[in-house]
Formats: sequence, C-alpha cells, structure tokens
Amino acid sequence: MTHIDLLQLNFKTDDGLGSRARLGLVVLESDHTLEAEFRMLNLDGVVHYVSRIANDATVTPETLTAMEERLPMAAALLPVEFQLDAIGYGCTSAATLIGEEGVHAALDSAHPGVPNTNPIKAAVSAFAAMGVSRIGVLTPYTADVTDRIVGHFESVGIEVAAAGSFLEPDDHVVSRITEQAVTEGAALIGEAAGCEAVFVSCTSLRTFGVVSDIERRLDKPAVSSNLALIWHLLRLAGVDDELPGLGRLFTLGLARGEG
Repeated sequence: MTHIDLLQLNFKTDDGLGSRARLGLVVLESDHTLEAEFRMLNLDGVVHYVSRIANDATVTPETLTAMEERLPMAAALLPVEFQLDAIGYGCTSAATLIGEEGVHAALDSAHPGVPNTNPIKAAVSAFAAMGVSRIGVLTPYTADVTDRIVGHFESVGIEVAAAGSFLEPDDHVVSRITEQAVTEGAALIGEAAGCEAVFVSCTSLRTFGVVSDIERRLDKPAVSSNLALIWHLLRLAGVDDELPGLGRLFTLGLARGEG
C-alpha cells in the first residue's frame, strides 16, 4: 500500500443550517403528506428535521392511543445536539385522544424545555389568533374519532357549527383523496350558518394547493392540520414571516399571551 502524508487542512465554522430556526417533526410512519407539504416552504435560514413514529395505518381510537408509549423514543431520534427551536407531533387525532398533557410530556422528555405542539393544539392557537369561536370541521375519520375532535374544540370554547367526514379509516387511502374533494367538502361545511372558519383535520389530507381557493369561495379563513402545525412551529420558533398563498393564517402572529 502506498503511503502518503496526510495534510491537515484549516477550517472555520459558521451557524450551519437553520440559522434562523431549526424545527423538529415527528411524522407518522403511514403519513404521505405532512413531510411533503412542509418541504414546500421556502424560508431562508429555516430547516426542519423529521423522525417517523410506528403506527397502524387503520385509524381507530385504539391504534391512535397506542402511539403514546412510542412517542418519546421517536422524538429522541431527533438529536438534542441539533438545538431545536420547536418540535411538533404530526397527528391530529392521536394528539386529541392522547391529550395535550400526554403529548407535551412525551416530547418534553426527549427535548426538555423546547416549545412543542401538535395539530389540534396548533389549530386552537390559530383560531385564537383569528378571533374565531365558531367553526366547521372536515375530517376523513370514522364517526367515533370525529366526535373526539369535535368534543375537543367544544371543550376549549370553540363551537362546532357543522361537521362532515369522508369516513375513510385507512391512512394510505386518505393521502390520495384529491385536493378537489377536500375543496368541495370544506366549502360545503364552511357554508353552515354562523360558521366563521373551516378546519380540515388530518395531516394526510392535502390542502397547501387549495387553501386560497377555499378561502375565496367561502370568504372566510380555512385552516388545515398541516397549515396550523407548520404555522405554530414557525411562530413558536420566532419566525413571523408572512407566506403568500397559504391562507389568512400565515399573515398572523400568535395570540397575545402565547409564546
């Protein structure tokens, strides 16, 4: 073997990627959509890192709550050395059934003191920022899971004027529901009397390409699980940029007293 003298090179370091914000995201093993929609953002100095959590693609109360014990390990796969500014768990229905305290404790166990959120918590924050107290809810879930989503909103003082569902329990099928179907469903639900905004629940449903269309049709805000989660993560990390094309939510900061 030929021996060569290895030259030690000088180097300098900088702030690396994510000089403005480093975000962590725990995504479902079965989720096709959240990670893809997150990549559509184009914010200088903002990066996100993803971990996947094992889950059953068939959505039932039992399969959703089973993720609670796996969540700390999934969050721990995002290294603390990354010094994350905020971390999110990407499942609306599981976060609702596990409960905000349980989700917070699981994420905080891996990243103590780092602000954390999930889609249902983020949606509540979004509607507070908008001053909205009466919404329509669109889900893909079975009736029992949808009832828990509706019940959560009502438990925090947000009235649900109307709700509708595609009644599809398979997450892989949900990811293929067309944006046009989501638009039509959201428009129908959002037309209910007294409805001030519409919420599209589930990180697998695609909305980034149609949220502006929904808002134009209804002349009222439209928020999805992914839009709310990404908005909340950015705001918790101190990134207040307005992002055109993503609906009225991305023109707003956090409600007074949060953050």
